[in-house]
Amino acid sequence: MTSHTVGTREEWLEARLALLEAEKEHTRRGDELAQRRQALPWVRIEKDYRFDTEQGEASLAELFKGRSQLIVYHFMFGPDYEAGCPSCSAIADGFNGSVTHLANHDVMLWAVSRAPLAKLLAFRERMGWRFPWASSGNSDFNFDFNVSFTEEQERTKGVDYNYRHQPKFEWRDGGNEIERAFAAMAGVSAPIYHRDRPGMSAFIREDGAIYHTYSSYSRGVDGVWGMYAWLDRAPKGRNEANGPWWRHNDRYEAVRTAP
Repeated sequence: MTSHTVGTREEWLEARLALLEAEKEHTRRGDELAQRRQALPWVRIEKDYRFDTEQGEASLAELFKGRSQLIVYHFMFGPDYEAGCPSCSAIADGFNGSVTHLANHDVMLWAVSRAPLAKLLAFRERMGWRFPWASSGNSDFNFDFNVSFTEEQERTKGVDYNYRHQPKFEWRDGGNEIERAFAAMAGVSAPIYHRDRPGMSAFIREDGAIYHTYSSYSRGVDGVWGMYAWLDRAPKGRNEANGPWWRHNDRYEAVRTAP
């Protein structure tokens, strides 16, 4: 017998209609937040960032591919990683369909990481992805947008991430169980794993100039994590009481169905 509340169809409908009002308010609030994001002041990009792409070396302007808007997903894949971060990989599993629609709505979507391009493209092939991916390993791009840090920063001064200063943390030498598991999936130690972080940044090109318009980090990227929108509507929700459960999409056991 289930321990969850059970009711009649009439009771369910009454509760559902009450929830609907809250959902509508949440949607309206989301619309307001989107407008506030778009109203942020723009900051002109002065540095000449260079990236390695499948088409050769490219500037930030060239990542726009003729569009006026650019969204970069800061994918955790450091130079020493053997595979992408499992969380970033789960998010990127939803990019294939979106990238085509965005490109036809004046928005280019790129993943950008510090690992060498050959590593990124090999992992993209393994995952079955098609979206464009660039290496920023030869530039300050990741460091300037606060998604990559040096060992010295971590051990001495701490880092500025997600708009807050995080003090030095020697405890990351070993990491906790979840961190060690995710680092192992990426093929590195926990300290190396945490020198790259997730995030997203948006840019616009207007009259030949490029401006930074928005960045979000940590749980701020939940909104582009496709599976979470589905799980939030599933009966048990995200169901993460025992911690993160996801893996690279080719590392799950075969789904077993009941006879």
